[in-house]
Amino acid sequence: MKALVTGATGFTGGHLARHLRRKGDTVRAIVRDPARARDLAADDIEVVTGDLQDAASLERAMAGVDVVYNIAALYREAALPATAYRLVNADAVATIVRTARAAGVSRVVHCSTVGVHGDIAHPPANEDAPLSPGDVYQETKVLGETLARAAAVETGMPLVIARPTGIYGPGDRRLFKLFGEIARGRFVMLGSGRNFYHLTFIDDLCAGFRLCGTVPAAAGQTYILGGAEVPTLADIVRVTAELAGVRGPRLRLPVWPVWLAGAACEAVCRPLGIEPPLYRRRVDFFRKSRAFDISRARRDLGFAPEVPIREGIRRTLEWYREHRWI
Repeated sequence: MKALVTGATGFTGGHLARHLRRKGDTVRAIVRDPARARDLAADDIEVVTGDLQDAASLERAMAGVDVVYNIAALYREAALPATAYRLVNADAVATIVRTARAAGVSRVVHCSTVGVHGDIAHPPANEDAPLSPGDVYQETKVLGETLARAAAVETGMPLVIARPTGIYGPGDRRLFKLFGEIARGRFVMLGSGRNFYHLTFIDDLCAGFRLCGTVPAAAGQTYILGGAEVPTLADIVRVTAELAGVRGPRLRLPVWPVWLAGAACEAVCRPLGIEPPLYRRRVDFFRKSRAFDISRARRDLGFAPEVPIREGIRRTLEWYREHRWI
């Protein structure tokens, strides 16, 4: 198949583009800055210049393409206005769906997030759980799903929405804040760690994305893609410390005083466009449960995540060591 990947200069999109290429697909990446995509070209991935909000450049990038994988997203940055998130995470998604239909693409796979469900009161949650976004990133990801579905109905474009759980693996910077701090012996635990944190190893996620793009029954559906295990945060911390050869966190603090301190930091810093040194969402990581049911993806797609938590963390730490991050 011929695939177009957006967001291929990022962690998830880059891994997906290379995964598809290894599986024998012809892969094209649309990027705004070709200078950032030289390593993709070296891996036999065609790089074209374009903008997700420009239908003309999108249509050129989609010429001859069978499946579009929309991985691009604007993540959390304090200085950005809500309008910036909406342009990338929502409006551009509708443009992609409409343009794909006009270009003769057979299917669009849109990467959303389980974050659209917010805190999970009664885990594990499935795809039908209520949507309860907690910040502008999650709110615009919900809107992106809504606009994508509307555009798919309007145009008749077969659409699949994938909601990954927490993504990690070699090269990931987001959860490096967790794994790296533990490996250096600097991690501070807030609360008991009994909350669930469902992870997805990047190789398993890429396999799941490809199934979303190729299995006939997936068209029109939404799937949660996650790992086979659902550990608690305490489990993740313990396993990471063991693999890193360090002691577990010596310092444990109660959650709520730190949460209130985060709220105060946000109140002071955000009006000034400054990234808060501490904010509530980071503290919520220690208290909110995120556990999900992947049965629908298993049943419909044959999704079968293969990398256990311990092995995934081992590979991730090994990459960090090789690249002198830890």
